[in-house]
Amino acid sequence: MQQHSRQPDLVEGRLPVFVFPTELFFYADEQASHKQVLTLYNPYEFALKFKVLCTAPNKYAVVDATGAVKPQCCVDIVIRHRDVRACHYGVIDKFRLQVSEQSQKKALGRKEVMATLLPSATQEQPQSRPQEDERRMKEQLTDSLFFEQTAFQTESRAASGGPSVLTVLLGLVCMAALMLPTLGEQESTVPVYLHLSVNKKLVAAYVLGLLTMVILRT
Repeated sequence: MQQHSRQPDLVEGRLPVFVFPTELFFYADEQASHKQVLTLYNPYEFALKFKVLCTAPNKYAVVDATGAVKPQCCVDIVIRHRDVRACHYGVIDKFRLQVSEQSQKKALGRKEVMATLLPSATQEQPQSRPQEDERRMKEQLTDSLFFEQTAFQTESRAASGGPSVLTVLLGLVCMAALMLPTLGEQESTVPVYLHLSVNKKLVAAYVLGLLTMVILRT
């Protein structure tokens, strides 16, 4: 008998995809920033295969643009900017991560990550769309939390009687984001590309608050 027990939950294009960070910044004057790492998390009970697409493939080199992620594991995807020129300053490119079951061809979920090249690490990141980006990020994270609660709440509680692995993982990510230096801080040993803006820290605090309520209800 074929295994179709979870197929109703796996609607094409609707599976939440968890990637960190959600935006990449490359700095022309900082060689170390020309290499960035995207971490793809798989909090589900089944393996996923992934594929990385880009709107400007000639400008970037992606190590292992396709691959697989074991259940409740993560993989690092290395992205290198190989065309650092002044004509590309401020241009916003997009990476799309598509995930699917290993035995299926259809994309169950997708996530877009913005990539921007700036002339200097001391230059502030683009501020033309902060409110819209932060609002969209909040909506996506809230939807992801709702999906996780409705789809996996019964199984998680039966197994451990406490918060699920995904809830704890997201909480740790938010706490780590809050502990990173704020953009503009000068005296820090942390690389500049890991400094977060105030808006991003507010989003992390917002999501951490949601997670706290989820944990208190379990």
